[in-house]
Amino acid sequence: MDFFSSMDISASALTAERTRMNLIASNLANANTTRTADGGPYKRKDAVFSAQQPSPSFGSTLSRIGAAPGGVQVAQIVEDTSPPRLQYDPNHPDADAKGYVALPNVNVMEEMADMIVATRAYEANITAAQAAKSMALKSLELGR
Repeated sequence: MDFFSSMDISASALTAERTRMNLIASNLANANTTRTADGGPYKRKDAVFSAQQPSPSFGSTLSRIGAAPGGVQVAQIVEDTSPPRLQYDPNHPDADAKGYVALPNVNVMEEMADMIVATRAYEANITAAQAAKSMALKSLELGR
């Protein structure tokens, strides 16, 4: 694996984790949104990651036969299909005839745990990119 491949892999992971963090922030911001443009409460969103294939060039195809994929990408953003939480609040403007309000299916504690995991993954990829940069600089120093 060359220097640019490792940087591309780290960069793709940083982009994917940034998207994941944006979705987590959106979920937390809408944790109490009971009415959306689609009607009903906000639905939690999550990113689905998939392996990214390396860019196809003739030289890279020959050298990468049997090699690992070239990073990660956000394959899709999906809405959580779990039902909304029901809370009894007959004074709420969105309460049904029985007095229950449909709240988003966002668990704040789960979102915070996901945020910590995404932050750690982001930090790990920054460290990997810095290590690759450091090794490339050291190899250039050897040529002097």
